[in-house]
Amino acid sequence: MMKDEFTITAEFNVSAEKIYKAYLSTQGHTQMTGSPAKVDGHAGGDFTAWDGYIWGTFLELEENKKIVQAWRTAEFPEDAEVSRVEILLEETNGKTKLTLIHTNIPEGQSEDYKQGWEDFYFKTMREWSESEK
Repeated sequence: MMKDEFTITAEFNVSAEKIYKAYLSTQGHTQMTGSPAKVDGHAGGDFTAWDGYIWGTFLELEENKKIVQAWRTAEFPEDAEVSRVEILLEETNGKTKLTLIHTNIPEGQSEDYKQGWEDFYFKTMREWSESEK
């Protein structure tokens, strides 16, 4: 069966460190997305986001540069493998380019998640980043 994947990029007006730290903390993740999250921000730590709709584990962390997660949602078929989310942060002049690579998505669901990252993460993260400057 074909697994879906996509890559998207977004730019934020804050340092890579601010995004990295917020993403890896319960309070920061909640503030950044505007929805309840629970985050154990170290490699092997678990997380939930969007009030339990998303959950998974941090697989690999490189400070202020990279976050890799095993990631799934309530909409994954029960027998689906976990998908993988890789977030790369590149800072230039106090702005951060975020590249998100989402792979191993159950067939037919990638468009929804691509839009979901934009609507439920990047949109609120842009607002958050303006207030964090």
